[in-house]
Amino acid sequence: MAEHDDLFEKSKMTFGQHLEELRGALIKSLLAIAIGFGIGMYFATDFVKFIKQPLQTAIDNYMLKDAEGRYKREIEIRKDRGETIPKNIDEIIAERIERGLAPREVFMEPKQLNIESDEELLSITVWERVADDPQQIIGTGVTQGFSVWMKAGMVLGLLIASPFVIYFVWAFVAAGLYPHERHYVYIFLPFSLVLFFAGAALAFFGALYYVLDFLFWFYHALDIAPYPVINDWMSFILILPLGFGISFQLPLVMLFLERIGVFSVDIYLKQWRMAVVVILIISVVLTPADPQSMVLMAVPLVFLYFGGIMLCHYMPRRKTPFGSLVES
Repeated sequence: MAEHDDLFEKSKMTFGQHLEELRGALIKSLLAIAIGFGIGMYFATDFVKFIKQPLQTAIDNYMLKDAEGRYKREIEIRKDRGETIPKNIDEIIAERIERGLAPREVFMEPKQLNIESDEELLSITVWERVADDPQQIIGTGVTQGFSVWMKAGMVLGLLIASPFVIYFVWAFVAAGLYPHERHYVYIFLPFSLVLFFAGAALAFFGALYYVLDFLFWFYHALDIAPYPVINDWMSFILILPLGFGISFQLPLVMLFLERIGVFSVDIYLKQWRMAVVVILIISVVLTPADPQSMVLMAVPLVFLYFGGIMLCHYMPRRKTPFGSLVES
């Protein structure tokens, strides 16, 4: 055992050395953020166009549904007047709405056009593609355009720099760990990043569209025209992906709690029903009240829960800090 008396000698650091490691990590992190910010400023305009696309899609869908509703109400009024209405009008409306066409200049008087055919209702309706004349996302105030551009650059810069910042932070933490513990850091770090970005991507490319449809439903119910402000959207869009990304760290949290003795694999297996209930509660808290986004978060988390159990079961665990060296 004598040959291993200084096994952890390389892990010992003075307080001054810890401060120096912290200083180095902070400088490298700030440098990464500065470089990311510079790159973010360059691509800020394209980034704003990219992140506003879900909002524009939701507005277009709202305009289609609103036009469809007004059109159908006008049809009912004309039916009550005894005017000729095509028998397959509902199918025609559905087909044109599906193609992104909305009725414009709806229902001029047929007598003005001298139309007497059975298709007169459609003949006097002008249909236009909503995407060709979208309702604009607005800004308020003289300086908001500049502030949105700056905010977009900062957000994009942080996204670019985040993997490097997390690496520098973990490298600082690893400097104070035993050699065998550092091995886990370099395994969990990329795993954590992959889970975070997978959750954020699911939120942006999936859940966000359902959330917006749900929120725009209230505009329909209240008969209010939506005029979204880009600055508010920039703040809102960060919340949902962040919640998804953090919640997707579940397997690593489970492994940590199992390794420090708070829970065991047997407890995870026995309490899986309770875990599903907790996951549902978390999904309700971290998403709006629409069921689609809640399901999009809850279902992956349930799979990740059982994936965490497998991780705890199959990940090698050292019984002592000395590992296999104790047997020497």
